[in-house]
Amino acid sequence: MSAADVQRSPTAMLGAAPGNRRRGFTLIELMVTITVLAILLTVAVPSFDGIRLSNRLTSYATDLVTGSQLARTEAIKRNTSVTMCVSADGTGCSTSGGWETGWIVLSGTTVIQRHPAAAAGYKLTEAGGTTSLTFEATGVGASQATFTICRASPSVGGQERVVKISATGRAAITRTALGTCA
Repeated sequence: MSAADVQRSPTAMLGAAPGNRRRGFTLIELMVTITVLAILLTVAVPSFDGIRLSNRLTSYATDLVTGSQLARTEAIKRNTSVTMCVSADGTGCSTSGGWETGWIVLSGTTVIQRHPAAAAGYKLTEAGGTTSLTFEATGVGASQATFTICRASPSVGGQERVVKISATGRAAITRTALGTCA
């Protein structure tokens, strides 16, 4: 074979000498790799679901704290009462429904902030059934509240967040894993 024939030969172009085996994956190697990958995904996906749930619960808890701090700050700034209350429509306070339907921060008839409804399957309940928190011009609240944020049907470890807002406006978030959504 001449040098010109070797250059035109398909095996020479692929870098393999005539008679040598081509390199690559066999079907068995590919199947073993896919099986190992499937096992790893089966173990990892529930962990990611737990992380996603934890982040969502923390987000709702932080939003409640932020709303109460805004209401307190605005009451002091405006020198008048400001209310944070349940609101499904985002324009006025509701006396029915839970905090998962959404809430607003309200000064008189002026809506300062709207918070949309929680995602389906999440519950935000207040221990005493309160549907509003009012902060006076001094920044002191008329009452205190304890909120529980959880999945309506606990699926991953029964994670919950408990938000306690004192009458002075101080808020604290606690992680719990009671497994019940009260």
